[in-house]
Amino acid sequence: MDLPLSTHRIAHRANLAARRGPPPAVVRELLPPAEVEEARREIASWPGYAPTPLVDLRGLAAAAGLGRILYKHEASRFGLGSFKALGGAYAVLRVLQEALRAGGIAEEASSADLRSGRWREETAGITVTCATDGNHGRSVAWGARMFGCRCVIYLHETVSAGREEAIARYGAEIRRVPGTYDDAVRQAAEDAAAEGWIVVSDTSYPGYLDIPRNVMLGYTVMVEEIFEQLPAGERPTHLFLQGGVGGLAAAVAGRFWQRLGAARPRVVVVEPDRAACLYESAARGRPTAVAGDLDTVMAGLACGEPSLLAWRILELAAEDFTTLPDEAAVETMRLLAFPPVGDPPLVAGESAVAGLAAALLARRDPDLAAALDLDGGSRVLLIGSEGATDPETWRRLLGVAPEAVEEGV
Repeated sequence: MDLPLSTHRIAHRANLAARRGPPPAVVRELLPPAEVEEARREIASWPGYAPTPLVDLRGLAAAAGLGRILYKHEASRFGLGSFKALGGAYAVLRVLQEALRAGGIAEEASSADLRSGRWREETAGITVTCATDGNHGRSVAWGARMFGCRCVIYLHETVSAGREEAIARYGAEIRRVPGTYDDAVRQAAEDAAAEGWIVVSDTSYPGYLDIPRNVMLGYTVMVEEIFEQLPAGERPTHLFLQGGVGGLAAAVAGRFWQRLGAARPRVVVVEPDRAACLYESAARGRPTAVAGDLDTVMAGLACGEPSLLAWRILELAAEDFTTLPDEAAVETMRLLAFPPVGDPPLVAGESAVAGLAAALLARRDPDLAAALDLDGGSRVLLIGSEGATDPETWRRLLGVAPEAVEEGV
């Protein structure tokens, strides 16, 4: 059948620097297997942990002319609504453990000790902070409340009131900053330096690398779950991964490379055409910032400057960089919520569907499909990175409340 998607232009750039074969040393350096395993053990011990589902979209795959579409649906992650719950909170834990160790207070403070309040008097004097488009800040605020420290979150001017309220519910102080996400990142770093706070960011920049690496380690939990959920004997041929600053794409691509070596899937990075810093970085062969207001409906991907750590992996792991317009994302949200092909309805947020939108539109374009080796036998894996993290925005875009779709599941 013909899927109800408009004809949109996808910009594509092949990355001639991409490598195959065994993973390069930088992947092991940034994602050491022992630390990946430790992140999995730790996060699995938290109250409320459960693997998120890997949904087999059989009907959509058949309609699109693909062998399989597997969608890792992150809407239920720890009740926060997105995969970001894995990264920010894990980094907060590591920050507090290191602070207690450095202060000679506790050599090995467990997360259970921190949750119980054993070190509450000591951690209450520590403030963590970050800038966010919404989901990362929610994770950091949740982690701060769970492990017992103060939290200040910086929001740029276009972050919705709904996302601000969701962060504030975890007790964080909210500060608004004029400009873009990247302006908020700079303001958070400046204020943290002046106040003695600790920045827990999901993006890295010169002189700030260790904490964003812990965020990426948290994200690898999804990959470990996926390998336990994949159909027996089956591996994806393609990963279509959201861009943003690149942390998600780098963590997933890097861990797949470690697990599968030369047999790893082809990695296609997808960004909004209004915020395509990774696409431009691929064009220039180095981390490159993009200017403008970065005003995209895919709010979680509205980033103008790539993470330096993420780029070190993506410049070698990603064969392709693509961009797509906002309209394609909204149409794909609707396609998942009201599937015409017998699949279960899914509530997917604006940033969650970028990879799926790109895969579906690329399959319809003969030249682009050929360039991506995308055909009837392709098995596409997607990270559905969020649910309706701002229900009012979701309702405005689709004309129905997310609860109405969920009740129909």
